Amino acid sequence: MELTRRNFVKLIGGSSLIILGGSALAACAKESPAGEAGTEGATGADGAGADAAAAGGEFPLGSTQIQALGGGVCGAPAYIAKDKGFWAEEGIDVELVSGTFAQQQSGLQSGQFFATNGDFQFFPAINEGLDIKILVGLHQGCIKLLVPSDSPITSVADLKGKIIGVDEIGGTPWAVTSVALSEVGIDPSAEGGEVTWAPYDLSVLEEVAGRGEVDAFAAWDPFGVTAERNGFRVLVDIAETEPFKGKYCCFLYASTDAIENSRDQVRAIYQGWVKGAEWIAENPAEAAKIITDGSEHEAYVASEDVALIEELLSSYHYDHTHGSSEFETTKENVQYFAEKLKGTGYLPADFDEVAFVDQVIFDPSTL
Repeated sequence: MELTRRNFVKLIGGSSLIILGGSALAACAKESPAGEAGTEGATGADGAGADAAAAGGEFPLGSTQIQALGGGVCGAPAYIAKDKGFWAEEGIDVELVSGTFAQQQSGLQSGQFFATNGDFQFFPAINEGLDIKILVGLHQGCIKLLVPSDSPITSVADLKGKIIGVDEIGGTPWAVTSVALSEVGIDPSAEGGEVTWAPYDLSVLEEVAGRGEVDAFAAWDPFGVTAERNGFRVLVDIAETEPFKGKYCCFLYASTDAIENSRDQVRAIYQGWVKGAEWIAENPAEAAKIITDGSEHEAYVASEDVALIEELLSSYHYDHTHGSSEFETTKENVQYFAEKLKGTGYLPADFDEVAFVDQVIFDPSTL
């Protein structure tokens, strides 16, 4: 589907939802160009993603790749874990690479990639057989639903019969908006006909909403917060608005193959990722400078507005403790959103959210 064309698309059937839902890179970032994901040197003799031959040297757990270069602000824990040497401290050499969502899924399934930051987009794929686990919730926030400043729309309930712009039908901003609509009794499905979804490139959503081509739009940060600064009014901020407030939107996923066959490496990646998240919570200003700094390599986040990036990092609530209580909170959040997404058609009507949680949650303390 060409996302930049100015057409209005209504979804046909629940199965289309699931197929389209896997077309963009998760973790709060748009898909990188196909074919950019590096694989050279990522797979050892056992095909598990870490180079067994490198063990015993500077990196006793070998080397691996993590597909994290999507440009999203909420990929920051991976950027910081790499830049501050947290993974190196754990004994593993990590190279960050880019790639498509399809490459990310296949890499996790095969064990080429040990872990990734991801959101709800993985839920349908897991339900259809993708064998990965959720270790922990990473952060809150990162998506907003907005209307122009002069819009007569004052609440989500006013969106009935309206046109809503999203970067892709089946993507996470679409899923978030669908949940918000369902909460006020509006059927978000194509069959219901109560709203019309309009796919546009993420970078032009604010512009087309300003011209009146859509009545509202949902977008990742920083596009949502930038529009807010430009006078748009926020109807839903998943960091602050129910039913999303206080709940994770992104999680740390790990390959089941890697958990079973390369547990030490998975533990090291988990520990480094958590250190990165906790460091951001304590140092959001410095973290914002690091991830936007392009002096030594391409900036992780292409933005010159360091103050805005600091604001976003502070709003994601990285300041939580990763322990037994965090594991229970992650379980509760996964089940909560599975139930909500099932109610919108994003997950099938016969989906068993309790069994899903039992299948997908893995306690990282047992690594």
